[in-house]
Amino acid sequence: MYKQALSDTYRAYIDCLNRQDWPTLGQLLDENVHYNGERVGVAGYRAMLERDFRTIPDLRFVIERLIADPPHIAARLCFDCTPVGELFGLPVNGRRVVFTENVFYEFKDGKICAVWSVIDKAAVEAQII
Repeated sequence: MYKQALSDTYRAYIDCLNRQDWPTLGQLLDENVHYNGERVGVAGYRAMLERDFRTIPDLRFVIERLIADPPHIAARLCFDCTPVGELFGLPVNGRRVVFTENVFYEFKDGKICAVWSVIDKAAVEAQII
């Protein structure tokens, strides 16, 4: 996959998440997709995202940085949102928080097959204390 095609596919994935277009998600993920080293499959990945959107009704994925080096993508995602209860085990309870996620993706046959994610939980904690 060329850099531009990989970037375009990734942007389509982010758009899919922001629209909560779950049927399309299955077209963008490998059926055996792994998340942080654990095989979750498409159903598990979708369940994780649905849970995120329940916890954060105004969740929106914003790409701050994007690097494509086929078959990998590295991205820094920004979030400015208002979780309704706990977020990452922290009692946010409706307060607005801003945080980032550094995430790496591996693609196989044009689909995401592995995701490694590190979320800046410390930034959330600093805003609610």
